[in-house]
Amino acid sequence: MEFNLLMCAVVALVPLVMGFLWYGPILFKNAWMKEVGFTDESMQGANMALIFGLSYVLSFLLAFMLQTLVIHQFGVSSTLMKAGETALTGAELTYFQDFMAQYGDRFRTFGHGALHGAMIGLFVVLPVMGTNALFERKSFKYVAINAGYWIVTIAIMGGILCQFA
Repeated sequence: MEFNLLMCAVVALVPLVMGFLWYGPILFKNAWMKEVGFTDESMQGANMALIFGLSYVLSFLLAFMLQTLVIHQFGVSSTLMKAGETALTGAELTYFQDFMAQYGDRFRTFGHGALHGAMIGLFVVLPVMGTNALFERKSFKYVAINAGYWIVTIAIMGGILCQFA
C-alpha cells in the first residue's frame, strides 16, 4: 500500500471548488459574510494568489493524511511492518500480498470513503471549530456554515480517495 500523491493533488482541489460554491452567491455567501462581519468592500485587496496557494497546500496535506483514514488497507501494511523498517520484507511481504489479492478491494467505494470523511468532519472538525467558536463568541450559524462546509468537503474528498487512490 503506497500513498497516491497524484490523487492527493487532484483531491486537494475539492476544498477550493467547494469553497467557491459554499461561500459564493450560490449558497451561503451573504449569511457567511454577515456572520464574520465582512462586506463586499472589505473583501477587496486581499492577496488571493497567496490565499488560494496556501489553501491548496493545506488541502494537499489534508488529502495526504485522509488516505490513511478512509482506506483500511493502510492499517494492514503498517501492522505487519517491523519496528524500524520502512518496507515489508520476507514472510510479512508475502502475507500482505496474499491479503491484498484477496481483500484489497474491500470497502473501496466512494460511499464508504464519504461516510468516513463525514464522520471525521462530525467528530473531529465540528468539535474543534465549535470549541473555538464558543470562546470567540461566534454564533451557531457561524459554526453551522463553516463546519457544514468541512463535513461535506471532507466527505467528498474521502469518497474520491477511497474509490480511486
